[in-house]
Amino acid sequence: MIFVAAAIGIVSIALALLHAYWAFGGVWPGTDSRSCALAVVGFKGVDRMPPAPAALAVTLALIIVAWIALSLGGLAHDIWSPVPLPLLGLLAAAVFLGRGIAGYMPAWRRLAPELPFARNDVRYFSPLCLVIGSGLLILSLRGWTT
Repeated sequence: MIFVAAAIGIVSIALALLHAYWAFGGVWPGTDSRSCALAVVGFKGVDRMPPAPAALAVTLALIIVAWIALSLGGLAHDIWSPVPLPLLGLLAAAVFLGRGIAGYMPAWRRLAPELPFARNDVRYFSPLCLVIGSGLLILSLRGWTT
């Protein structure tokens, strides 16, 4: 379980750093805001990246996910929370699994049809969400038994 927790923690922190980069004006993997948005946002008619507060909110959420995974794996100290850590893990798992499944649904594709996002979503983004969600689910269920 330590490997699963560490992998989710590392990937979540890397994704958090990427979202922070976008929040401060970064445009990779594009060459400008529009091409970046077409690659990573993909909503119909998108012409620029989301505002910085939105990207920073995702950054914070991903840092929290990293902490949840590392704590469930015994790699970080728990901090007090009114919600049991395994329940937080299950909630995060549901978000990631839901996002991963959505990427393969026709309704999602109608919302986010822009290329190259649509292609990257099916190849990379949705599978990554499914892997992270599955890992969080495993860690959380294990957390209820210990």
